[in-house]
Amino acid sequence: MLSPRESDSPSLTVLHAVQPGDGGVARVVTDLVRAQLAAGLRVEVACPPDTPLATAVRAEGAGLSVWRAGRDPDPRLVRETRDLARLIRTLRPALVHAHSAKAGLCARLALRGRIPTVYQPHAWSFEAVDGTVAALAGLWERRAARWTHRVICVSDAERRTGEEAGVRAAWSVIHNGVDVARFATEPTTGETAHPSAPGAADGSGGDGPLVVCVGRLCRQKGQDVLLTAWPAVLAEIPTARLVLVGDGPDRERLRAAAPPSVRFAGAVDDTAPWYRAADLVVLPSRWEGMALAPLEAMASGRPVVVSDVDGARESLPPGHAPLCLVPPEDPAALAAAVARLLGEPELRRSLGHQAHEHVLSRFDVRRTGAAVADVYRELAGVRCTEHREPISP
Repeated sequence: MLSPRESDSPSLTVLHAVQPGDGGVARVVTDLVRAQLAAGLRVEVACPPDTPLATAVRAEGAGLSVWRAGRDPDPRLVRETRDLARLIRTLRPALVHAHSAKAGLCARLALRGRIPTVYQPHAWSFEAVDGTVAALAGLWERRAARWTHRVICVSDAERRTGEEAGVRAAWSVIHNGVDVARFATEPTTGETAHPSAPGAADGSGGDGPLVVCVGRLCRQKGQDVLLTAWPAVLAEIPTARLVLVGDGPDRERLRAAAPPSVRFAGAVDDTAPWYRAADLVVLPSRWEGMALAPLEAMASGRPVVVSDVDGARESLPPGHAPLCLVPPEDPAALAAAVARLLGEPELRRSLGHQAHEHVLSRFDVRRTGAAVADVYRELAGVRCTEHREPISP
């Protein structure tokens, strides 16, 4: 990681441009901000106001600039790009690190290679859409690579997905990491939740095994697939309970499809107690780069069942894939994997212990921060060949 001596120049300011301001992207950025401030960098974050990320940035002591940007590329795009260009001109960062598709779009349009630009997709935008929209998203990513000095992928699989889509870029693969000190507990499976664990207040307490799914309630995370699979789980384990932790645009639709054994915890400030209360953590995503929730669960000593999307195989301990990995959008396979693990407490204990050790040894967030700092150090001296000014207001 950059030492204070290497990073104490007042001109060496890193600007993180971020949309969305919640979920896993916000947690990744918060961890990076914390590490970079500790290393002596000047850190600024441009993100939507009144979001968990904005709150976290203030708490960490980094500079916060309000950037009112929505998730989708709609008619507001020109204004959002101009607003970000103004912020860049005001802050004069030495490097811009754009997170996720919308920020990557606006930042690269605004900069066009003028200063070192890092883009981190956090899962490719063309995976989230179909047809013509997907084709256009892929075309943009291929063309925008010329204005990108480094693309950071969170898994080798995410990099391969980009390459297969024709994106030609300078790549760095830096796995997501988690704060192991925050999530790590004794690697047990939590058959009996602590009295202070979530459950009593929302009616999810009971004697049966508890399945927890942490994630934004949206199509990407696949909670609808889990709800479709749940009756088959109950047929094998009638006392099983399911809690969905998170909020999002699909909340009401998912509530309407959920049986009585499913509870909705809503958005929470701290997910760690839910992992500790769980017997099994499930994330049936349709696409990812490398999801944080399974890493957090495994750091907490809990086994996971995840869909075989980008980053999933790389996140699991050796030998866990046959038990813990299922095809995406396959409710029958998901139900079979969940029911099997719920029915074998000793197997869950063993898997949870192995998962705990695996994350502690390979996915500590400090490794992630150091690897990103290495990229910054490499790019800090880049002399950009294109000297176009950002889009004027």
